[in-house]
Amino acid sequence: MEYIDTLKTINTNELKTQMFDAAHDATETFIRDVLKGEDAFSCGFAWVNIDPKFKGNTKDGKAERKVIKDLGFELDYTGKRFSLWNPSKSYFQNIDCKEAGARAAAKVLESVGFDAYANSRLD
Repeated sequence: MEYIDTLKTINTNELKTQMFDAAHDATETFIRDVLKGEDAFSCGFAWVNIDPKFKGNTKDGKAERKVIKDLGFELDYTGKRFSLWNPSKSYFQNIDCKEAGARAAAKVLESVGFDAYANSRLD
């Protein structure tokens, strides 16, 4: 099945739940196993980016962007990518646990064909 055909069959609510659950689980595992429950070390932010595969003014591009927006992503400052900040919804300030959540969310999105990847920056 081609990417655009897959997008048309995606249940965005289920995919969003899978993405957030994976991010939350990865973050909580990192907090428990590495940080030992303590908010320590470097502080920062993490998010997931999606690079659309189609131009926005095409039929396929409009369909792709609708799914991306339904997942909760917003157009970033470049006007080309879509971003979702802190997909794990963690209140920890540690950048590493937030990165773990962003990577897990990106992996779920990649499994259905999105060009998704995690990104972060120190505060």
